[in-house]
Amino acid sequence: MAADALSIIPSAVLRNLSDKLYEKRKNAALEIEGIVKQLATAGEHEKISAVIALLIHDFTYSPQANHRKGGLIGLAAVTVGLTNEAAQHLEQIVPPVISSFGDQDSRVRYYACEALYNIAKVVRGDFIIYFNKIFDALCKLAADSDANVQSAAHLLDRLVKDIVTESDQFSIEEFIPLLRERMNVLNPYVRQFLVGWITVLDSVPDIDMLGFLPDFLDGLFNMLSDSSHEIRQQADAALSEFLQEIKNSPNVDYGRMAEILVRRAGSTDEFTRLTSITWINEFVKLGGEQLVPYYADILGAILPCISDEEEKIRVVARETNEELRAIKADPTEGFDIGAILSIAKRELNSEHEATRIEALHWFSTLLARYRVEFLAYLNDIFDPLLNALSDPSDAVVLLVLEVHACIAEESHHFHHLVSYLIRTFHNNHVLLEKRGALIVRRLCVLLGAEKVYREFSSILESEIDLDFASVMVQALNLILLTSTELGELRSLLKKSLVDSCGKDLFQSLYASWRHSPMATISLCLLAQAYSHASCVIQSLGEEDINVKFLVQLDKLIRLLETPVFAYLRLQLLEPGKHTWLLKTLYGLLMLLPQQSAAFKILRTRLKTVPFSENLKRTSSANPYSQILQVTEDGNRNQDTQNYSAINFPSLLQQFENMQQQHRSHLKGQLQSRKSASAATLSQVCLNLPPL
Repeated sequence: MAADALSIIPSAVLRNLSDKLYEKRKNAALEIEGIVKQLATAGEHEKISAVIALLIHDFTYSPQANHRKGGLIGLAAVTVGLTNEAAQHLEQIVPPVISSFGDQDSRVRYYACEALYNIAKVVRGDFIIYFNKIFDALCKLAADSDANVQSAAHLLDRLVKDIVTESDQFSIEEFIPLLRERMNVLNPYVRQFLVGWITVLDSVPDIDMLGFLPDFLDGLFNMLSDSSHEIRQQADAALSEFLQEIKNSPNVDYGRMAEILVRRAGSTDEFTRLTSITWINEFVKLGGEQLVPYYADILGAILPCISDEEEKIRVVARETNEELRAIKADPTEGFDIGAILSIAKRELNSEHEATRIEALHWFSTLLARYRVEFLAYLNDIFDPLLNALSDPSDAVVLLVLEVHACIAEESHHFHHLVSYLIRTFHNNHVLLEKRGALIVRRLCVLLGAEKVYREFSSILESEIDLDFASVMVQALNLILLTSTELGELRSLLKKSLVDSCGKDLFQSLYASWRHSPMATISLCLLAQAYSHASCVIQSLGEEDINVKFLVQLDKLIRLLETPVFAYLRLQLLEPGKHTWLLKTLYGLLMLLPQQSAAFKILRTRLKTVPFSENLKRTSSANPYSQILQVTEDGNRNQDTQNYSAINFPSLLQQFENMQQQHRSHLKGQLQSRKSASAATLSQVCLNLPPL
């Protein structure tokens, strides 16, 4: 066949085809074009095939660069000469040209672009069968190191795009895998090339690029963080166009794309995060049932973005979160409550307060709508919710309490909650000091003060750590005496001597309040059990009156001047009727150091008491002695009229027994310290050098 070709093409033409001068090669190609035209007219296609074979083997595959250049221009000349009949020889012509795109000589690569350009102009749509190979070659040439090759490749690329857009033989299904494979290339020239093709193909009405968007969407998002502003703009423009098409299309595969968007929402690039969260926002509005299985993943992407540094992202994330929470999906339709709870639980550990707050709102929403299903996962989330009570944010703690209050509708959950709080306060006294009042008051509002206080008292009654029990009771007592939220509870306690409910509450609290003498006295004053308060004071020994006791007493004296105890101060207007109240107050006065501010406050208050005729003045020189003698009429007061309702002698015995336990505990602590000190001293002595 080679011999046939040599007889067809003059040796001078073949010699010029491999000349180093472009003009000679061009003239030789023109002569080959003329020869091929004659052969085509005569129908000598076997001879044409022989000519093509000669050009391929002796020229395009030659080790000499000039021969390869000549071979390429010769193949283009053959195609031009064949005109309408070129299609039947493309199988021979195109592969060696495409192969030349990878030539090590940049000029050969340039002529390969030129040759294929001329071939494509002639055959147009007939060369679509080679599109994937041509596309792959062009993709590589887009990043060519030689500017002239890049320029030639761009010209060829534009022509190929024109041919593809007008062809009805182009297969998008065969092209997409190739595109997907190339989408993660980082070279900026390749990226521009790819976005260009995506945009062009999307503009063709007969090509459904939207249906294949999930295959290359991730790659487009990858380009949003490119260092080139132009590439970012092109990728953004393409994505914006696709998003608009999604809004207008009835059939969209939201699920696969949602997975991509969720990943991209966590990008370190701000623009990528904003774009992905914007897409998610639209998906939540448009996706409907398709997105139900992806709600948890979407939520996992949204919650962190609520605390994003960029305001635009925060705004879109919040809007999306509200949209998502407003959707009422059915668990039987694939709505995975457990997965969503897992995401919310994870975000409870977020460093950002706004995200933790929204995670808690999700707990509340799911608990309200799907209580039975929610409680099925309680073992997994109860402890993290309890731990959240130690959150540094007051807003978070208040929301956590709301969730717990809703869970605590079941009594065993309520007991678990209060037990945990007591254990937490035991391990973290700072939390008790800074947050104790906030937590207890809020629980009282959400669950009822009486229920909360009864549960606290019931658990603290058997608390092993007596020191903590005393501290905790004092804290609860202070909240009881100062919080507006507990006004109804105080009102009920005031009726302890005349109302069965008040009596029951008083005895319930007394069971643990006896851990603290001052809390016990405060409770008695609140319940108007003044005679018992006086007995409690009289039962105190010198070991009970320490610095801690005096600090608590100081607080109580100051509280007696607040509106909470206004009723008590008014009762002092009738000293004959409330002599046990006077004895109690004077008893407290006698326990206070005379130079203390509390002593002066209480003494000033007692000086204003208008003593009645029922009180005998035994010594005008000592006004405090006036109260020490009480007449029989004075004993018949309201305190004693209802004492049969409460067994105060038994309560006093319980109080004294508890205080004895505290004294023994204190002695044990002191003894342990002495023993430890003695052991340390002995060890030091053993280590001393001999005299």
